[in-house]
Amino acid sequence: MDNNITVENQETPLLETTLVPETVKRTLIQTAISQTFQSTAHLANLLPTGSVLAFQVLSPIFTNHGACDPMSRGLTATLVALCGLSCFLLSFTDSFTDGDGNVCYGFATINGLRVMDGSINLPPEIAAKYKLRFTDFMHAFMSIMVFAAVTLFNEDVVNCFYPSPTDEIKELLTMLPVGLGVVFSGLFVVFPTQRHGIGFPVTTIDLL
Repeated sequence: MDNNITVENQETPLLETTLVPETVKRTLIQTAISQTFQSTAHLANLLPTGSVLAFQVLSPIFTNHGACDPMSRGLTATLVALCGLSCFLLSFTDSFTDGDGNVCYGFATINGLRVMDGSINLPPEIAAKYKLRFTDFMHAFMSIMVFAAVTLFNEDVVNCFYPSPTDEIKELLTMLPVGLGVVFSGLFVVFPTQRHGIGFPVTTIDLL
């Protein structure tokens, strides 16, 4: 009797083997969609996370998933404008750590860094390290352009403003965000910033 049980257990595996279907070759459209999502993810890394998150969360709601009426179209335009303005202004923010190890944020001015909450006054020689530079305005402009590319990658926003685009508009909406992403992503690499502002990735923060 024990031998029969052993034979039955050997014939019936405990875990069934799941057959995985063979990989299907992607079509050109599927490949383009995949590259679009990857490009959007890379571009979003160059922008303040809060602005991008707010745009991605609210855009499907404001656009009604692309089916806009005049009111939702106005709300969507306001959302895009506010998020773009946020990307611009946050490019002028920077951060540092105080003596207790707390991270403090401030706005860069021509005289140095102005701490937002006013909890600490930086010595003039240290504040001067954070003063406005020409590259700050370049990065602010590039942030708006990159955000424009991310916006044009958003199908709901595009369908909201161009529900029935012509062939020329379709071609433009396909090439323009890719061109903006390539050009301004390259400029970000050529002209790197040393600032660690609000919402941007933090690598090294100067210690006082």
